[in-house]
Amino acid sequence: MYLLIIAAVALVLIVISAHIAQEYQRAIVFRLGRYSHTAGPGLYFIIPFVDRQITVDIRTRTVDLEQQETITKDSVTIKVNAVLWFKVINPEDAIIKVANYNQAVYQFAVTALRNIIGQHHLDEVLREREEINATMQKIVDAATEPWGIKIVMVEMKDVEIPESMQRAMAREAEAIREKRARIIKAEAELEASIKLTQGAKQMEGSPIALELRRMQMLSEIGIDNNTTTIVLVPSDFTNAARSFTEMVSKKTEEN
Repeated sequence: MYLLIIAAVALVLIVISAHIAQEYQRAIVFRLGRYSHTAGPGLYFIIPFVDRQITVDIRTRTVDLEQQETITKDSVTIKVNAVLWFKVINPEDAIIKVANYNQAVYQFAVTALRNIIGQHHLDEVLREREEINATMQKIVDAATEPWGIKIVMVEMKDVEIPESMQRAMAREAEAIREKRARIIKAEAELEASIKLTQGAKQMEGSPIALELRRMQMLSEIGIDNNTTTIVLVPSDFTNAARSFTEMVSKKTEEN
């Protein structure tokens, strides 16, 4: 009879002491208030009424950082929200060294986000998101490492700019595009003038080339089937007028 009672009690104690941790869980065991060991995954045993356990999930967690209204280095008020991914790599530190590691990671990440945005100009926040994300990940990871937390990734999800600033940026972008178009047009006109000058010098030494160019121009005008009246002046007249002008100028200088 006593043996049955002892066996029953032993069986109950074994059942009470047996626990199972999933593959993504770790059990932090405290014996009489002091840290004993980390158990799991799988089947493990604790001493009833002596040991106490806290289960920790070591999977990567996603934390949505609520929208933060902050001021950039150039005094522009913007609203930024971000997403943080982290996981527990040292379960005993996450339980022993910080009261609530989820809340601690969240609050520190929010503070770091505000501080980093305040150190950058608005243009940098819009253009250099990857650099800001990397900097924030490095800062938060360094602070949470003693807690047994690993920051996997940080991404700014959205940047909300005041409407007045959006209009100013649109005007700036339009002015930049107009400036670029004018520069391209001026460069094209310069290149065209150089080519025309080279062509004029080439045709100046060859009257036949000038006549061929004139005939080509007439053929191009005739393609449009228009009623334009064209009066052709032989190149000899032009040359004679130029020679006469040069002779008059020479005589004027001599007198």
